[in-house]
Amino acid sequence: MIHRCIRPSAQTTDCQFEIGRLTRRELLQGLLITGGAILSGCGRFNSSHSGTVITQWFHQYGEKGTQQAVIRYAAEYTRSHPHVSVQVVWVPGDYHTKLSTALLTNGGPDVFEDQLTTAMVTANQVAPLDDLFTPQTRADFLPADHAANSVGGKIYGIKTVDDCGVLYFRKSLMEAAGVAPPQTMDDLITASQKLTAGQRKGLFVGNDSGISALLNILPWSAGSDFLVDNKIVFNNERTVLAYQKLAELSSSGGLLDDAPTDWWDSASIINGLCVMQWTGLWAYPAIYKKFGDDLGGMAWPALDSAGSPSTFSGGWSIMVNSQSAHLDEAKQFVKWIAIDNVKDQLDWCLSYGFHVPPRISAAKSAVQLQSGVPAIAVTNLKKYGKFLPPSFNAAMNTVLTDAVTGVVKQGVPAATAMDDAARLCTRELERENE
Repeated sequence: MIHRCIRPSAQTTDCQFEIGRLTRRELLQGLLITGGAILSGCGRFNSSHSGTVITQWFHQYGEKGTQQAVIRYAAEYTRSHPHVSVQVVWVPGDYHTKLSTALLTNGGPDVFEDQLTTAMVTANQVAPLDDLFTPQTRADFLPADHAANSVGGKIYGIKTVDDCGVLYFRKSLMEAAGVAPPQTMDDLITASQKLTAGQRKGLFVGNDSGISALLNILPWSAGSDFLVDNKIVFNNERTVLAYQKLAELSSSGGLLDDAPTDWWDSASIINGLCVMQWTGLWAYPAIYKKFGDDLGGMAWPALDSAGSPSTFSGGWSIMVNSQSAHLDEAKQFVKWIAIDNVKDQLDWCLSYGFHVPPRISAAKSAVQLQSGVPAIAVTNLKKYGKFLPPSFNAAMNTVLTDAVTGVVKQGVPAATAMDDAARLCTRELERENE
């Protein structure tokens, strides 16, 4: 899983349109009809507005109240900017495919959320947003947030939520088993075995033995990376060792591997199927409601003494369509919602799901993030949070996933798998740079 994307939406519904059987124009028409139908039933506003109308696309969030919230923010902006109306289009189903298709037409959204890719910049689909920042506001975002949204030294997106991973654990069960919070992968393997008892397993990292959830985390915990200075760099001894340890963890007997839901859902630890679970900060409220102060949390442990704790820096960003007929108005709305409007940023991140507001000052002001596991997670995000750069695309991610699956599930030598994957990813990178 590429952790530029925060996670699967928890309660998405399938779109009624069959993408493979539609032309791009038919797909876009269907999207606009669907968006209008959804909005007409839940609070579409200013449909007869006589000024400039800009459209803003969202994927369908699973958290209750999110749809109403984004419509409320748009209405708030319209009231304070009477010559501009923001029309929200809530997009169910395969958001990325629909958005990519819409951006190829003249009828695409003015403002949208996504994760930046180099291809979007090359295709001139996103507008630079550097001019929206003052030196002070630019410094009020984590460097990683700007880097994840930058290509060629220009910023093309502004984070609207920051997410990170947390290794949650039950303090009382750890203490009863004589297990301390693991500091290395070897500690974690030993802990998962000691904590396994009966039907309860020591650790849950996903139903694929952690291949998806830890694909990026493990090399980062080894001090390695994937793409540096536009070169593939993951075929090295440290990455090889990290994936070998994942294979060892998979065969250790301490992993839960047949859970009803996957790693991004908190059900496994809540229902007592495991003592430790790797999932996102978004899961904290539900887990804390169940266990209270018996809940502990930490970053993923370092691979070994030469490594470092690790977590992902993920989340969605807001962007402006460079082909928008209302480019200036769209950019000013983005500035208002993603930079200036701290009140709604806090509401969006903490009133529905549970995320870190990207503005550093806003996160510091949030009471919910000032103690316990959330405070630990915020510190870890700043200290250890990493991301895949925009040039590491989905094809490369698939190549790497297949390679690690071979290592963990089929016993392929990790060094061979990484060399082969690096060669294929380098070819893909060369194509992307053509």
